[in-house]
Amino acid sequence: MKPSASLFQSQKQSLVITPQLIESIRLLQLAHTELRQFVELEVEKNPLLELTSNDSEGDASPSGEDLPNVERASQVDRPVGAEPSERLRQQKSTRDPPAVAPGEPRPEVFVAIPETLHEHVAGQIALTAFNPQERMIAGALASHLDDAGYVQVDLLGLAGILNVPEAVVERVLATLQLFDPPGMFARTLAECLEIQLRQQDRFDPAMAALVANLEMVAERDFKALKRRCRVDEEDFVDMLHELRALDPKPGNRFQSGGPETIVPDVWVLPSREGGWTVELDPDTLPRVLINQSYFVEVSRLTAQNEKDQTFLNECLENANWLVRSLDQRAKTILKVAAEIVHQQDAFLRHGVAHLRPLNLRNVAEAINMHESTVSRVTSNKYMLTPRGVFELKYFFTVAIGSCEGGGAHSAEAVRHQMKAIIAAEDAVLSDEDIAVRLRENGIDLARRTVMKYREAMNIPSSVQRRREKRGWPPPTKDS
Repeated sequence: MKPSASLFQSQKQSLVITPQLIESIRLLQLAHTELRQFVELEVEKNPLLELTSNDSEGDASPSGEDLPNVERASQVDRPVGAEPSERLRQQKSTRDPPAVAPGEPRPEVFVAIPETLHEHVAGQIALTAFNPQERMIAGALASHLDDAGYVQVDLLGLAGILNVPEAVVERVLATLQLFDPPGMFARTLAECLEIQLRQQDRFDPAMAALVANLEMVAERDFKALKRRCRVDEEDFVDMLHELRALDPKPGNRFQSGGPETIVPDVWVLPSREGGWTVELDPDTLPRVLINQSYFVEVSRLTAQNEKDQTFLNECLENANWLVRSLDQRAKTILKVAAEIVHQQDAFLRHGVAHLRPLNLRNVAEAINMHESTVSRVTSNKYMLTPRGVFELKYFFTVAIGSCEGGGAHSAEAVRHQMKAIIAAEDAVLSDEDIAVRLRENGIDLARRTVMKYREAMNIPSSVQRRREKRGWPPPTKDS
């Protein structure tokens, strides 16, 4: 058979990853603060976009939608006809500060700005009798202060950079360690505690031995520690109380920035019909409008200029893409949140002990989405529930097997039960005893898994808890 060439047509479907599709996917995992920053940058680049508040009116977009306020509410197990958006406004109004009349100064104007750590240190350096060289060294050391008040720098390397003797740097550091609050400019935790004890004139040989063995304090090995300090029981108890009264992070008392408040993206409210109302908080959704009248006017003026008209059409295309992407993001978050509420109804009604095991696949299959999409939606998003504010990923926990073929238990619910068992123990329970108690409650958990969960919750071992039960350290005279 002779080879021959021929032409034929065929059709096939394929997914093309365009730059805009990549950006749409990235928008899903952005927190609302990052999303607002992204939208503000787009508004600056695109003359057709306008960013307005959720209460203001603007020009309509070409499609007649002012997204992403569409599909803002969804309800789980309720009939259609309720007004969830009005209920959300009533809930939020109780949390808003009182209105201020026009022309009157706002209350926050009179609030003093807290002094930062570096401002506090700079003021003390200015009042210290340093010569010019020492003042330069002090400023260099202050620039290496971390938020806890520790100085993380190699003195020999700093001396080489500043071209000064290392002894001078050490002398300046010793002076800085006398600054307020006590413990500043320490290089280690032991040095921080030593500085504070020296300023209290309490750094005797016994206390020096205690500070030198802080790892034994953490392990609660008090009997061996008492022998190393060479003190009796009464003095040892007083030393422990003095140690615990010290500040291991003296710099934390200074506010390095404004307090960060978690603003939930989703609200879950009890429905009047007995279910749950799931809504998106409009304050976390940037309202973007397309100025259609401006587009028409500029199009008429640039009709003869092909380059300007091409730029304007690109701006319109990008604006439409952004509006559609924000709308799709809002709908997707709402859809995923509503399914999580449906799956975790028992948790919302009865607490963490009834948290169900849940994974991304369960939610993805229920709402007909891909697991990666659900994973992106649940990143950096928070939900306000009657039980408190939780990150969406909190509701996804590993399943723990049940005894006698019962239903699986959530890992978070198991940890909650472990805390309750340890808190109620009369005699100290070992990890094996806790595993037996859990099996009596229908939870099949190995001893090694119990130990892993206990350590993750920073609960001491049975040996350490038994030492505390025996009275180490013993109670004070006043207790």
